[in-house]
Parts: sequence; structure tokens; C-alpha cells
Amino acid sequence: MTPRGLSAIAKHMIPSDKLDQIISRFQFLEAKLNGGVEPSQIAALSKEYSELEPVVKTVLGYRQIVADITEAELMLKDPDMRELAEDELPSLRDQLETAEQDVRLALLPKDAADARPAILEIRPGTGGDEASLFAGDLLRMYQRYCEDKGWKLEILEHQETELGGIKEVIARIAGDGVFARMKYESGVHRVQRVPETESGGRIHTSAATVAVLPEAEDVDIQINANDIRIDTMRSSGAGGQHVNTTDSAVRITHIPSGIVVTSSEKSQHRNREIAMQVLKTRLFDMERQKLHDERSASRKSQVGSGDRSERIRTYNFPQGRMTDHRINLTLYSLDKIMQGDLDETIDALIADAQATLLAEMEG
Repeated sequence: MTPRGLSAIAKHMIPSDKLDQIISRFQFLEAKLNGGVEPSQIAALSKEYSELEPVVKTVLGYRQIVADITEAELMLKDPDMRELAEDELPSLRDQLETAEQDVRLALLPKDAADARPAILEIRPGTGGDEASLFAGDLLRMYQRYCEDKGWKLEILEHQETELGGIKEVIARIAGDGVFARMKYESGVHRVQRVPETESGGRIHTSAATVAVLPEAEDVDIQINANDIRIDTMRSSGAGGQHVNTTDSAVRITHIPSGIVVTSSEKSQHRNREIAMQVLKTRLFDMERQKLHDERSASRKSQVGSGDRSERIRTYNFPQGRMTDHRINLTLYSLDKIMQGDLDETIDALIADAQATLLAEMEG
């Protein structure tokens, strides 16, 4: 076998100085945490350390493969070791390709909000009663997905129609890496099926809108008391059911932005908390979108852009098909998807987003 020489490694080599900086920073954090640190710094340093740990592990694995290839190529010069080296090198070079890609992915810029809980909002779009029923189906799909992931989904606001559909639902989802995966669900979800209310068996098309926002923290948004108006009102359920006879529902209007948030649980105090949290989250989302727009004029063409007017997915029940239009992914497993089996779709969306970032970085 003709040896490729060390130039083969150089061709794949990721800039060493960047990797050195990451390892040095990780070692500094490790020493700092082990050697004693101010209590006020523990949380921030521990967070950075835990984020860097898998990156460093990937980098060290990559460097070990580079070292093994270097050693094997030197062994080619030794007649006694040449055959062994020729056997090992093809496998090592294949491993190098994979390890290099793993490092590039690990070095991609992270969305600072990825680790946060998410606020999920679902509302019916075009399609009348059928759209409201489909919105309810989407809620159940996400509830099952959260159960599978071990996440906690808490309903903050839930308004039903008389047929059992949804006028609006707002939920908080907490768990490991919630927003990193759920952010790809923002947009218009279209359904094609024969409604239960349709006697002629005709297929109808309707839609529901999903918004997934990273939950705001107190340090993100400061709201001036003079910028909001708080109203209390009587809350009522669908068809007169679950009527709360006290004026416990709360509506908060943010005057500068025009955002209106309502919460109609039984406790007025809890309603104020919920409404303020949702308001802060929407304002935080507005700030994130504004920054994103300034950085990228092509945001609307990017997966996970959060553009809630974009039709992202079609659920075709007669054909048992789900199509994600952003990446032209079609799966004929609609029953499983509606039962919360979303990983295949979300994994494909994440892979596409990563490929786009890599192309931008290397272009």
C-alpha cells in the first residue's frame, strides 16, 4: 500500500490553536472549581464547565486518532511493522473522518437559549371547528412526546370549544434541552383529513399555529410598571362548563408593544404570575427575533427560524403521511407521529440546521 503520509492528516486537521484554547479553558475551570471559588461564581463556572466537558472529550478523542495515524504511518518504514500498520490505517482514516466531523459539530455556535424551558402556544388557524380539534390533537402529540422524553408539561392556559377542540392553549415545558429540540415546531401545521363532522366523507384542509418560545428569566426582561395595564375579569369555560364565578381571570396589556396576555386559572394571584411570565417570554422572544433579523437577512429560509407564519408541516391522514416542507422529509408513519414519536423528524431538522451552519462557517 502506498502511504498517504502526514499530509493526509494535515488535510483534515482542525486548527490546533482553537482546540488548545478550549482545552486550556476547560482545565482552568476544573482547577478553579476544585481549588475553591466564590459562592457567587459557582453556578456560572459549573455551567460553563458542564457545557465544555463533552466538547473536550470529543476533541481529545479526535487528537488520539490523529496521534494513532501518525504512529502507524511511521511504522510503515519498519519492515517488521509494515503489515500491521497497513492493516490498521484504513480503519484509522475512516475514524478520522468521523471524529473530525464530530469536532466540527461540537464547535458550532450554540443557541444560548437551548437549555431553557419552553413556552408552547397552540392556536387554531383556518378551518373552523376542525382546526380547533386538530389543535387539540397537536397538544396531545406534544404531551406524549414530553412523557417519552421525561419532560414536564404544565398547562398554563387552556380554552376549549364546545366540541372539545382548543381555542388556545399555553403550556410550559421543563426538562433537559427542551428548547433545543422543541424550537423546530414553531410554524403553521396543516392537516388534511375527513372531519368527524363531515357527513359526505370529503377531505378538508385546516391548520393550527404553534409557537415555541424560550422561557424568559428575570434578568432578561425588566418591565416598567407604567408600561402595563392589569385587568381582572370573570372567567368561563366552554359551553358554560367550569365557570369560575369570581373575578379571578387576569389580562395584562403591555402598552408599548401591544401584547395582551390572559390567564384564567382559579387563583387570581397565580394568574398574575402566569400572565407576567408569558408576557416576559414574548418580549424576550421579540428581542431575540430582532437580533436574529439584524444578523441574518435570510432568516426566513433557515430551519428553526421561529417564523410562525411559515407553513412547516402537513399531516395527511388518508395517506398516513407527514411531510416537513422545510427539509422535504416525508414519513409514512403518521399514527406513530401523532402518538408523540417525533424524534426522527426533529433529528433530521437538527442535522439540516447543523449542515447549514457548517457550510456558513467553512464558506
